[in-house]
Amino acid sequence: MYKSFLKPILFRFDPENIHDFFISAGETFGNDAMMRAVISAMYGYRGADISKIVDRINYRTPFMLAAGFDYNGRLSRILPRIGLGGEEIGSVTARPCEGNPKPRLTRLPRSKSILVNKGLRNDGVDAIIARLKEAPKEKIDGVSFVRGISIARTNDDKSVPIEAGIEDYCYSFKRLNEEGVGDFYTINISCPNAFGAEAFNDPVLLPRLLSALKQIPCSKPVYVKMPINAPWERFEALLKAIDAHGLTGVVIGNLNKEYSMLDIRAEAPDKYSGGLSGKPCVGLSTELIRKTRAAYGRRFTIIGVGGVQSPAEAVEKFAAGADLVQLITGLIYEGPGLIKEMCDGYAKYKSIK
Repeated sequence: MYKSFLKPILFRFDPENIHDFFISAGETFGNDAMMRAVISAMYGYRGADISKIVDRINYRTPFMLAAGFDYNGRLSRILPRIGLGGEEIGSVTARPCEGNPKPRLTRLPRSKSILVNKGLRNDGVDAIIARLKEAPKEKIDGVSFVRGISIARTNDDKSVPIEAGIEDYCYSFKRLNEEGVGDFYTINISCPNAFGAEAFNDPVLLPRLLSALKQIPCSKPVYVKMPINAPWERFEALLKAIDAHGLTGVVIGNLNKEYSMLDIRAEAPDKYSGGLSGKPCVGLSTELIRKTRAAYGRRFTIIGVGGVQSPAEAVEKFAAGADLVQLITGLIYEGPGLIKEMCDGYAKYKSIK
Protein backbone atom coordinates (compact mmCIF):
# COMPACT_ATOMS: atom_id res chain seq x y z
CA MET A 1 0.00 0.00 0.00
CA TYR A 2 2.78 2.42 0.87
CA LYS A 3 4.77 2.18 -2.38
CA SER A 4 1.78 1.98 -4.74
CA PHE A 5 -0.58 4.44 -3.08
CA LEU A 6 0.78 6.54 -0.22
CA LYS A 7 4.32 7.22 -1.41
CA PRO A 8 3.31 8.85 -4.77
CA ILE A 9 1.09 11.24 -2.83
CA LEU A 10 3.65 12.04 -0.15
CA PHE A 11 6.38 12.68 -2.72
CA ARG A 12 4.33 15.54 -4.19
CA PHE A 13 4.89 17.59 -1.04
CA ASP A 14 7.91 19.25 0.55
CA PRO A 15 9.98 16.51 2.24
CA GLU A 16 10.55 18.43 5.46
CA ASN A 17 6.83 19.08 5.83
CA ILE A 18 6.19 15.36 5.34
CA HIS A 19 8.89 14.56 7.90
CA ASP A 20 7.28 16.90 10.43
CA PHE A 21 3.86 15.38 9.72
CA PHE A 22 5.13 11.85 10.40
CA ILE A 23 6.85 12.98 13.60
CA SER A 24 3.59 14.50 14.87
CA ALA A 25 1.50 11.51 13.75
CA GLY A 26 3.99 9.02 15.18
CA GLU A 27 4.05 10.79 18.52
CA THR A 28 0.24 10.89 18.64
CA PHE A 29 -0.08 7.21 17.69
CA GLY A 30 2.61 6.28 20.19
CA ASN A 31 0.65 7.87 23.03
CA ASP A 32 -2.51 5.91 22.17
CA ALA A 33 -2.71 2.25 23.19
CA MET A 34 -5.19 1.35 20.47
CA MET A 35 -3.07 2.91 17.72
CA ARG A 36 0.05 1.17 19.03
CA ALA A 37 -1.82 -2.13 18.77
CA VAL A 38 -3.05 -1.35 15.24
CA ILE A 39 0.43 -0.41 13.98
CA SER A 40 1.88 -3.50 15.62
CA ALA A 41 -0.73 -5.71 13.95
CA MET A 42 0.08 -4.15 10.56
CA TYR A 43 3.87 -3.97 10.72
CA GLY A 44 5.16 -5.76 13.83
CA TYR A 45 7.66 -8.60 13.61
CA ARG A 46 6.38 -11.90 15.01
CA GLY A 47 8.83 -14.40 13.56
CA ALA A 48 11.72 -16.38 15.00
CA ASP A 49 13.69 -14.96 17.91
CA ILE A 50 16.34 -12.63 16.49
CA SER A 51 17.06 -10.74 19.70
CA LYS A 52 20.67 -9.82 20.27
CA ILE A 53 22.70 -8.62 23.24
CA VAL A 54 25.27 -6.01 22.27
CA ASP A 55 27.40 -4.32 24.93
CA ARG A 56 25.09 -5.65 27.67
CA ILE A 57 22.02 -4.13 25.96
CA ASN A 58 19.27 -6.45 24.76
CA TYR A 59 17.80 -5.58 21.35
CA ARG A 60 14.57 -7.35 20.39
CA THR A 61 15.66 -7.01 16.76
CA PRO A 62 19.08 -5.86 15.51
CA PHE A 63 17.61 -2.99 13.48
CA MET A 64 17.49 0.64 14.57
CA LEU A 65 16.33 4.00 13.30
CA ALA A 66 19.50 6.02 12.61
CA ALA A 67 20.17 9.47 14.04
CA GLY A 68 18.80 12.34 11.98
CA PHE A 69 15.10 11.47 11.83
CA ASP A 70 13.77 11.53 15.40
CA TYR A 71 16.20 14.23 16.42
CA ASN A 72 13.98 15.52 19.25
CA GLY A 73 13.12 12.15 20.77
CA ARG A 74 9.39 12.00 20.05
CA LEU A 75 8.93 8.55 18.47
CA SER A 76 10.23 5.99 20.97
CA ARG A 77 6.73 4.70 21.81
CA ILE A 78 5.70 3.91 18.22
CA LEU A 79 8.95 2.72 16.59
CA PRO A 80 9.06 -0.67 18.35
CA ARG A 81 5.65 -1.39 16.81
CA ILE A 82 7.16 -1.57 13.31
CA GLY A 83 9.82 -4.08 14.35
CA LEU A 84 12.71 -1.81 15.28
CA GLY A 85 14.81 -2.85 18.26
CA GLY A 86 16.02 0.65 19.02
CA GLU A 87 16.70 4.13 17.72
CA GLU A 88 19.43 6.73 17.87
CA ILE A 89 17.91 10.05 18.89
CA GLY A 90 19.50 13.31 17.78
CA SER A 91 22.01 14.49 17.11
CA VAL A 92 21.41 16.60 20.21
CA THR A 93 23.45 19.68 20.98
CA ALA A 94 24.21 21.79 24.05
CA ARG A 95 22.00 24.64 22.85
CA PRO A 96 18.80 24.59 20.81
CA CYS A 97 19.63 24.75 17.11
CA GLU A 98 17.37 25.92 14.29
CA GLY A 99 19.51 24.22 11.67
CA ASN A 100 20.52 25.44 8.24
CA PRO A 101 18.30 27.58 6.00
CA LYS A 102 15.71 25.75 3.90
CA PRO A 103 15.64 23.63 1.84
CA ARG A 104 17.04 21.18 4.37
CA LEU A 105 15.86 18.04 2.58
CA THR A 106 15.71 17.27 -1.15
CA ARG A 107 14.56 13.94 -2.58
CA LEU A 108 16.69 12.40 -5.34
CA PRO A 109 14.35 9.54 -6.29
CA ARG A 110 16.12 8.25 -9.41
CA SER A 111 19.27 7.85 -7.32
CA LYS A 112 17.37 6.45 -4.29
CA SER A 113 18.95 9.13 -2.15
CA ILE A 114 18.07 12.22 -0.13
CA LEU A 115 20.13 15.39 -0.02
CA VAL A 116 20.34 16.21 3.69
CA ASN A 117 21.25 19.68 4.93
CA LYS A 118 19.50 19.79 8.30
CA GLY A 119 22.44 21.38 10.10
CA LEU A 120 21.81 19.58 13.41
CA ARG A 121 18.33 21.02 13.93
CA ASN A 122 17.12 20.06 17.44
CA ASP A 123 15.56 21.40 20.65
CA GLY A 124 18.77 21.21 22.69
CA VAL A 125 19.91 18.56 25.14
CA ASP A 126 18.06 19.84 28.22
CA ALA A 127 14.66 19.93 26.51
CA ILE A 128 15.24 16.47 25.04
CA ILE A 129 16.28 15.06 28.42
CA ALA A 130 13.04 16.37 29.94
CA ARG A 131 10.97 14.84 27.12
CA LEU A 132 12.62 11.41 27.36
CA LYS A 133 12.30 11.29 31.14
CA GLU A 134 8.55 11.74 30.77
CA ALA A 135 8.13 9.11 28.02
CA PRO A 136 7.53 5.54 29.23
CA LYS A 137 9.98 2.95 27.86
CA GLU A 138 8.14 0.56 25.58
CA LYS A 139 8.51 -3.20 25.94
CA ILE A 140 7.60 -5.97 23.51
CA ASP A 141 8.02 -9.63 24.52
CA GLY A 142 9.59 -8.34 27.71
CA VAL A 143 12.41 -6.56 25.87
CA SER A 144 12.73 -2.78 26.26
CA PHE A 145 13.07 -0.57 23.22
CA VAL A 146 16.62 0.80 23.15
CA ARG A 147 17.10 4.58 23.10
CA GLY A 148 20.60 5.67 22.13
CA ILE A 149 21.53 9.33 21.81
CA SER A 150 23.81 10.95 19.27
CA ILE A 151 25.73 14.00 20.50
CA ALA A 152 27.13 16.77 18.29
CA ARG A 153 28.35 20.30 18.88
CA THR A 154 25.88 23.12 18.40
CA ASN A 155 25.72 24.39 14.85
CA ASP A 156 26.52 28.06 15.53
CA ASP A 157 29.54 30.32 15.51
CA LYS A 158 29.96 30.07 19.31
CA SER A 159 31.07 26.43 19.03
CA VAL A 160 33.56 26.90 16.18
CA PRO A 161 36.71 27.47 18.30
CA ILE A 162 38.17 24.10 19.24
CA GLU A 163 37.98 24.52 23.01
CA ALA A 164 34.42 25.87 22.76
CA GLY A 165 33.49 22.90 20.59
CA ILE A 166 34.90 20.48 23.16
CA GLU A 167 32.98 22.23 25.94
CA ASP A 168 29.82 21.99 23.84
CA TYR A 169 30.15 18.22 23.43
CA CYS A 170 31.05 17.79 27.10
CA TYR A 171 28.03 19.75 28.33
CA SER A 172 25.60 17.46 26.51
CA PHE A 173 27.50 14.30 27.48
CA LYS A 174 27.64 15.35 31.13
CA ARG A 175 23.96 16.29 31.33
CA LEU A 176 22.82 13.01 29.75
CA ASN A 177 24.94 11.00 32.16
CA GLU A 178 23.84 13.04 35.17
CA GLU A 179 20.20 12.40 34.33
CA GLY A 180 20.72 8.77 33.31
CA VAL A 181 18.99 9.37 29.98
CA GLY A 182 19.99 7.19 27.03
CA ASP A 183 21.05 3.54 26.82
CA PHE A 184 24.16 4.39 24.80
CA TYR A 185 25.82 7.49 23.38
CA THR A 186 27.31 8.23 19.98
CA ILE A 187 29.77 11.07 19.50
CA ASN A 188 29.03 12.53 16.08
CA ILE A 189 32.30 13.88 14.68
CA SER A 190 31.30 13.61 11.02
CA CYS A 191 28.27 15.81 10.33
CA PRO A 192 29.17 17.53 7.03
CA ASN A 193 26.61 20.35 7.33
CA ALA A 194 27.62 22.47 10.32
CA PHE A 195 29.67 25.53 11.31
CA GLY A 196 33.36 24.69 11.53
CA ALA A 197 32.84 21.67 9.26
CA GLU A 198 34.16 18.42 10.74
CA ALA A 199 36.93 19.72 12.97
CA PHE A 200 37.12 16.63 15.18
CA ASN A 201 37.13 14.35 12.18
CA ASP A 202 40.88 14.82 12.41
CA PRO A 203 43.33 12.33 13.95
CA VAL A 204 45.14 15.22 15.67
CA LEU A 205 42.10 16.93 17.20
CA LEU A 206 39.96 13.88 17.98
CA PRO A 207 42.15 12.77 20.94
CA ARG A 208 41.60 16.18 22.58
CA LEU A 209 37.84 15.71 22.42
CA LEU A 210 37.92 12.09 23.58
CA SER A 211 40.28 12.91 26.47
CA ALA A 212 37.84 15.57 27.70
CA LEU A 213 34.86 13.24 27.42
CA LYS A 214 36.72 10.51 29.33
CA GLN A 215 36.82 12.81 32.36
CA ILE A 216 33.03 12.59 32.65
CA PRO A 217 31.73 9.54 34.54
CA CYS A 218 29.82 7.25 32.19
CA SER A 219 28.68 3.64 32.60
CA LYS A 220 27.01 3.35 29.16
CA PRO A 221 28.53 2.21 25.85
CA VAL A 222 30.03 5.09 23.86
CA TYR A 223 30.48 4.98 20.08
CA VAL A 224 31.86 7.40 17.49
CA LYS A 225 29.99 8.24 14.26
CA MET A 226 32.52 7.92 11.47
CA PRO A 227 32.92 9.64 8.08
CA ILE A 228 32.64 7.47 4.96
CA ASN A 229 34.57 9.70 2.54
CA ALA A 230 37.86 9.53 4.43
CA PRO A 231 40.63 7.45 2.81
CA TRP A 232 41.45 4.30 4.76
CA GLU A 233 44.72 5.71 6.16
CA ARG A 234 42.90 8.63 7.77
CA PHE A 235 39.96 6.44 8.82
CA GLU A 236 42.34 4.00 10.49
CA ALA A 237 44.10 6.86 12.29
CA LEU A 238 40.73 7.84 13.77
CA LEU A 239 40.15 4.22 14.82
CA LYS A 240 43.53 4.17 16.56
CA ALA A 241 42.56 7.27 18.58
CA ILE A 242 39.21 5.72 19.50
CA ASP A 243 40.92 2.49 20.53
CA ALA A 244 43.53 4.33 22.61
CA HIS A 245 40.79 6.15 24.55
CA GLY A 246 38.88 2.96 25.29
CA LEU A 247 35.60 3.74 23.58
CA THR A 248 33.19 0.90 22.88
CA GLY A 249 32.80 1.06 19.13
CA VAL A 250 31.95 2.93 15.96
CA VAL A 251 28.96 3.77 13.81
CA ILE A 252 29.92 3.45 10.13
CA GLY A 253 29.02 5.84 8.83
CA ASN A 254 27.72 9.31 8.04
CA LEU A 255 26.48 10.97 4.83
CA ASN A 256 28.33 10.82 1.51
CA LYS A 257 29.73 14.15 0.31
CA GLU A 258 30.61 12.98 -3.21
CA TYR A 259 27.82 13.90 -5.63
CA SER A 260 29.65 12.07 -8.40
CA MET A 261 28.49 8.82 -6.78
CA LEU A 262 24.83 9.49 -7.54
CA ASP A 263 23.24 7.31 -10.19
CA ILE A 264 21.87 10.50 -11.75
CA ARG A 265 24.32 13.34 -11.05
CA ALA A 266 21.91 15.93 -12.49
CA GLU A 267 19.47 15.33 -9.62
CA ALA A 268 21.74 17.24 -7.22
CA PRO A 269 22.79 20.90 -7.52
CA ASP A 270 26.18 21.81 -8.94
CA LYS A 271 27.24 23.41 -5.64
CA TYR A 272 27.55 21.37 -2.44
CA SER A 273 24.26 21.68 -0.56
CA GLY A 274 24.35 18.85 1.98
CA GLY A 275 25.30 15.21 2.34
CA LEU A 276 23.79 12.28 0.47
CA SER A 277 21.92 9.49 2.21
CA GLY A 278 20.70 6.20 0.80
CA LYS A 279 22.20 4.35 -2.16
CA PRO A 280 25.39 6.47 -2.58
CA CYS A 281 26.42 5.37 0.94
CA VAL A 282 25.91 1.63 0.72
CA GLY A 283 29.17 0.49 -0.87
CA LEU A 284 31.45 2.88 1.04
CA SER A 285 29.85 2.00 4.36
CA THR A 286 29.97 -1.76 3.86
CA GLU A 287 33.60 -1.71 2.73
CA LEU A 288 34.68 0.34 5.77
CA ILE A 289 32.81 -2.05 8.06
CA ARG A 290 34.64 -4.96 6.44
CA LYS A 291 38.06 -3.30 6.75
CA THR A 292 37.46 -2.25 10.35
CA ARG A 293 36.42 -5.75 11.40
CA ALA A 294 39.40 -7.27 9.57
CA ALA A 295 41.84 -4.82 11.17
CA TYR A 296 40.48 -4.87 14.74
CA GLY A 297 38.72 -8.20 15.12
CA ARG A 298 36.16 -8.00 17.95
CA ARG A 299 37.77 -4.95 19.59
CA PHE A 300 34.99 -2.63 18.38
CA THR A 301 31.25 -2.96 18.32
CA ILE A 302 30.25 -1.89 14.81
CA ILE A 303 26.89 -0.37 14.00
CA GLY A 304 26.40 -0.33 10.24
CA VAL A 305 24.42 2.43 8.57
CA GLY A 306 24.29 3.66 5.01
CA GLY A 307 22.10 2.78 2.06
CA VAL A 308 20.18 -0.17 3.50
CA GLN A 309 16.98 -0.39 1.44
CA SER A 310 16.43 -4.15 1.22
CA PRO A 311 16.86 -7.32 3.32
CA ALA A 312 19.82 -8.30 1.12
CA GLU A 313 21.63 -5.02 1.82
CA ALA A 314 21.04 -5.47 5.55
CA VAL A 315 22.51 -8.97 5.43
CA GLU A 316 25.54 -7.58 3.55
CA LYS A 317 26.20 -5.24 6.48
CA PHE A 318 26.05 -8.13 8.97
CA ALA A 319 28.22 -10.33 6.75
CA ALA A 320 30.81 -7.53 6.54
CA GLY A 321 31.01 -7.39 10.34
CA ALA A 322 28.23 -5.15 11.66
CA ASP A 323 26.69 -6.07 15.02
CA LEU A 324 23.61 -3.90 14.47
CA VAL A 325 22.18 -2.09 11.45
CA GLN A 326 20.56 1.35 11.26
CA LEU A 327 18.57 3.04 8.49
CA ILE A 328 16.37 6.00 7.57
CA THR A 329 16.22 6.47 3.80
CA GLY A 330 15.13 2.89 3.17
CA LEU A 331 12.00 3.53 5.25
CA ILE A 332 11.21 6.64 3.22
CA TYR A 333 11.53 4.89 -0.15
CA GLU A 334 10.28 1.41 0.80
CA GLY A 335 7.88 2.10 3.67
CA PRO A 336 7.52 0.78 7.24
CA GLY A 337 6.99 -2.78 6.03
CA LEU A 338 10.68 -2.92 5.17
CA ILE A 339 11.64 -3.59 8.79
CA LYS A 340 9.60 -6.77 9.00
CA GLU A 341 11.09 -7.92 5.68
CA MET A 342 14.59 -7.29 7.02
CA CYS A 343 13.80 -9.13 10.25
CA ASP A 344 12.60 -12.12 8.24
CA GLY A 345 15.71 -11.92 6.07
CA TYR A 346 18.00 -11.73 9.09
CA ALA A 347 16.25 -14.72 10.70
CA LYS A 348 17.03 -16.78 7.59
CA TYR A 349 20.63 -15.50 7.51
CA LYS A 350 21.06 -16.33 11.19
CA SER A 351 19.66 -19.85 10.71
CA ILE A 352 22.20 -20.78 8.02
CA LYS A 353 25.19 -18.78 9.26
